[in-house]
Amino acid sequence: MRANLVLLPGDGIGPEIVAEAEKVLKFIASEHGHEFDITTGEIGGCAIDAYGDPLPEKTLEPCRNADGILLGAVGGPKWDDPNAKTRPEVGLLKIRKELGLFANLRPIKPYAALIDASPLKKHIIEGVDILFVRELTGGIYFGDSRSWEENGETVATNEMTYRTSEIERVVRVAAKAAQTRNKHLTSVDKANVLEVSRLWRKTAENVVKKDFSDLKYDVVLVDAMAMHLISRPRDFDVVVTGNLFGDILTDEGSMLPGSLGLLPSASLGEDGPGLYEPIHGSAPDIAGKGIANPLATILAAAMMLRHSLNLIEEADRIEAAVESVLNAGHRTADIAAGGKSLGTVEMGEKVLEALKG
Repeated sequence: MRANLVLLPGDGIGPEIVAEAEKVLKFIASEHGHEFDITTGEIGGCAIDAYGDPLPEKTLEPCRNADGILLGAVGGPKWDDPNAKTRPEVGLLKIRKELGLFANLRPIKPYAALIDASPLKKHIIEGVDILFVRELTGGIYFGDSRSWEENGETVATNEMTYRTSEIERVVRVAAKAAQTRNKHLTSVDKANVLEVSRLWRKTAENVVKKDFSDLKYDVVLVDAMAMHLISRPRDFDVVVTGNLFGDILTDEGSMLPGSLGLLPSASLGEDGPGLYEPIHGSAPDIAGKGIANPLATILAAAMMLRHSLNLIEEADRIEAAVESVLNAGHRTADIAAGGKSLGTVEMGEKVLEALKG
């Protein structure tokens, strides 16, 4: 296979962790007879510094023509001025919108070798395997917003808006994923309070009843879901929800395995390239120190092979290599629990050694 891949290292630790994932991709290509044409672009703070734009056309154009995009992380204190004309995170919102990436997939599956790293008790976390599907381009983050002065004080408002079509397409993505797993789909909303959630619930139920009747389907209110993730996370398989609720719940869920450094995510559309990234941020406090955990980014590269290139065997191989490295006791600082830790490059080399067998 020949594929065009775009790497967007971004800010902070982004360049360090993407470099290790790139080594893995190149190894996989050479081992399996693929040709990966890899180009690199700027997004986030580094793009603001270079072009005055967190997502310049120079970056966006190759992304439109790519087969898959691997992102590091964006942002940092340098660009945190609230009075700035633009911020690094605007680049993320823009690329999702421009490429029609409406479904964010976040798997939550603790590794057996790291089960004690979880803040939850072992009997609660063992066996957890959840796939969150978060709607990504609608809802309150993209609704109208404004502020004004009234009776001597400032008032602000944001609109949460969803169309039936937006709900239908993301529920279909989640339902199809559930069909390949344990055939259990949970939809999360706040239909007891919000009109937009009542539309979400009605639309989601219609989609499932019409085309996915083979699934076990249930509905949970978002506040209850926040509790269930801590008390009984094993009860869930695929969870679909809107942009705001998904943002919060996936961050909560990401702490179940004990470290943000182990979890990848994928943002997908109906066609065109997918965007793959670790769920953690740019970690400016450790940037340049060579101690960041590259495993989530390497696993994001595996997701790219699986979902955008349909290279299932190759993705399985990378995921198995990461698991074998952890089973062998190798750790970066974030998961070392005070013990001996490896640096970013060293951990990347351990994964390559595992791949080589």
